[in-house]
Amino acid sequence: MLYLTGIIITFFLVVVLASKKNKTEADKILALWLFFTGFHLFLFYLHYKNDYSDFPFFLGVELPMPLVQGPFLFLYTSALTNQNRYKKFNLLHFIPFVTAFLVLTPFYNLPFDEKVTVFKNEGKGYEVLNTVLYVAILLSGIVYALLSLQKLVKHRKNINNQFSFTEKINLTWLRYLIIGSSIIWLVVIFSDDQYIFSVVVFYLIFIGYFGVKQVGIFTNQPFSENNQTTVSVTEKTAVAHPSEKIKYEKSGLTATELQTIHQKLTQIMHDEKLYKNADLTLTELAQKINVHPNTLSQVINSAEQKNFYDYINSQRVEEFKKTIRLPENQKFTFLSVALECGFNSKTAFNRNFKKETGLSPSEFLK
Repeated sequence: MLYLTGIIITFFLVVVLASKKNKTEADKILALWLFFTGFHLFLFYLHYKNDYSDFPFFLGVELPMPLVQGPFLFLYTSALTNQNRYKKFNLLHFIPFVTAFLVLTPFYNLPFDEKVTVFKNEGKGYEVLNTVLYVAILLSGIVYALLSLQKLVKHRKNINNQFSFTEKINLTWLRYLIIGSSIIWLVVIFSDDQYIFSVVVFYLIFIGYFGVKQVGIFTNQPFSENNQTTVSVTEKTAVAHPSEKIKYEKSGLTATELQTIHQKLTQIMHDEKLYKNADLTLTELAQKINVHPNTLSQVINSAEQKNFYDYINSQRVEEFKKTIRLPENQKFTFLSVALECGFNSKTAFNRNFKKETGLSPSEFLK
């Protein structure tokens, strides 16, 4: 019953994604991933119930199926974080799966009775092939889980270099997918098929629950991963200052250029206090001082030894330290002053203040 429940939930989610309007690349990859996962679970269910006599042509088809899991996780992560730059090579990730399928063709061509005999004898006559396939599956799972995690870390770094706020950018969904997939691969190493597919079913149930709860994954509402925001910012930076982009993509800034831009940055931050805009982005700030965002990022990293996120929030902390001491502000709470200085939440304020000063706001003002 557990496996049947997992199958029903998985194909229901596939239908939901397929019917979603304005599907993104990530939606399409997730739909295909869930379809293959549901089909694999169906094949295991037949094996578990010994119902292969009704579907003799499916016997053994499940053997190479785990080889698609890693590539789908990696491609989905890449698409969701806007890092899938080599889309035309996506299918190359499935070469191991196709190769395994072709290598198993002689087995698939056997009469049904002979295939059943091989299964009952735990793969007798195919021991070497089974070992090679098992190792390939493990390597695929581990390597792609690590590559996906690397994509997530890189995306977090990109966010810190583009946005002065991260609280609205929720990466929980993607983290859960990667962690859940990694747990399944650990179970693959240490347990048998029944435990493995039981964990898979619970994972799919979780995906269904959290995916519906997390706005935008299985609906047409804006997705809180803020993937679309990242895309729009990337598009803006690509066309905002083409001459600047050509100039700095191929060569680094000179010391004089860096100092000049840093002075302009310092002056405009002092005069206009742009950090008070809670939604300030790298692109918006770059447009203010008429440089390409990549150039500004380089200046901040080099001159301030900080990424954009830390730089802007350090400015907000300094503004708070000055503002809170003014007599006319004594009647206001810390949070109200912090919001005035550009922070968008109590959590962001406390975290960045502690990071900058080593103290909590109340400790600092004692």
